[in-house]
Amino acid sequence: MKKRSSEPIQSPESSSGRLAGRRARALLASLMAIAGALTTTSCKDQTPVTLPPPAVVVREIAPTNVPLHAEFIGQLDSPQNVEIRARVEGFVDQMLFVEGTEVKAGDPLFKLDDKPYQERLKAAKGMLAEARASLKKYEADVARLRPLAEKKAVPQQDLDNALAAVEVGKAAVVSAQARVDAALLELSYCDIRAPIAGLIGAKQVSLGDLVGKGTPTLMATISVLDPIWFYCSVSEVQYLRAEAELRRTGKRVMELPVTLLLADGSEHPDKGRFVFLDRAVDTRTGTIRVRAEFANPDVKAGEATSKVLRPGMFGRIRVNLGERENVLLVPERALTELQGIHFVWVVGVDNKAARRPVKLGPQVGEGFIVLDGLKAGERIIVEGLQKARQDQLVQPMTEAQAAAVAAQAVPRADAKKAKEGEAKRGKE
Repeated sequence: MKKRSSEPIQSPESSSGRLAGRRARALLASLMAIAGALTTTSCKDQTPVTLPPPAVVVREIAPTNVPLHAEFIGQLDSPQNVEIRARVEGFVDQMLFVEGTEVKAGDPLFKLDDKPYQERLKAAKGMLAEARASLKKYEADVARLRPLAEKKAVPQQDLDNALAAVEVGKAAVVSAQARVDAALLELSYCDIRAPIAGLIGAKQVSLGDLVGKGTPTLMATISVLDPIWFYCSVSEVQYLRAEAELRRTGKRVMELPVTLLLADGSEHPDKGRFVFLDRAVDTRTGTIRVRAEFANPDVKAGEATSKVLRPGMFGRIRVNLGERENVLLVPERALTELQGIHFVWVVGVDNKAARRPVKLGPQVGEGFIVLDGLKAGERIIVEGLQKARQDQLVQPMTEAQAAAVAAQAVPRADAKKAKEGEAKRGKE
């Protein structure tokens, strides 16, 4: 008989099972390694990145002296704009002036056809002569009847009738004289002359036109140009602020020098002064009407002279209210507003930003005077306000440093563009 082997007999199924187990363990080890690697990478990705503080431009607030002035928009007008109108009906026969020139008081302007008025004058004079003749007869009757009535040679009634006739005759003479005067007046209206000296505008009628029919026809306008007036409307708030400054300096409104700025930005050489301040504020607009007066002398242009300022021109006036000393001035771009309260961002010694409310005074140029909320020597953000956060760090730079950084960035940007252009041309 054959002896049995002491080694256990392994079936094919058991061998394949062990192989599968080894493979499974190897796969598990690989998965764990991959998981570890992923975990390590994920942890690395979740590491917080520290960003530098945002860069802002700051300005140190220092006390300064600032001149205070106010500006108002308005319009020029003449102290006298006289409209020349036809007072009687008639046809225009002559125009005796040059449009757009200076005229003197009494200069002839227009001549109307006066033939109908000459005839009316003759008729009125005839009626006057008739009334005077009748009166002379009545007076002669009285002179004849008075001695006869005293001697009882004629009835007293005849003398009374003669005396009454004299009174009627005198009234007729007065009435006839009035008709003569009216005819003379109407005739004089045919000769139209300048009532004042000034600059006459364009004619509104032409030769042969019928004027004065029904209503007085506008024929021309004369304006006094020297001096000339400037009208403007001042808001109630501006008026109160100006009055407060004047009380502080001890000045009066009518004593303030006024500068006229024309529409092209030029400045009128002659200073003006206020001559009128309305009695009340217009409740519809909340403004008060003010008038200033300026000299408007002739300016020589070649051989001719003319006045520069004309009625209807728009402009601005600047009023000097004095100087305020040792005030803090902040630029307008450094201010923010929320629900009617103004704020600035202040950077402390620890470079942390903090928003602070301030009380503003009048505007001076591009800045505002700060009445309360800031102290001299503090730094405020003037550029980069949107980057600031309450109690967060910022990287402050002065305006000069910011300009230097910007100047250095321009060449680098130009070099980068040039390099990209060369690379693009190389690919082509």
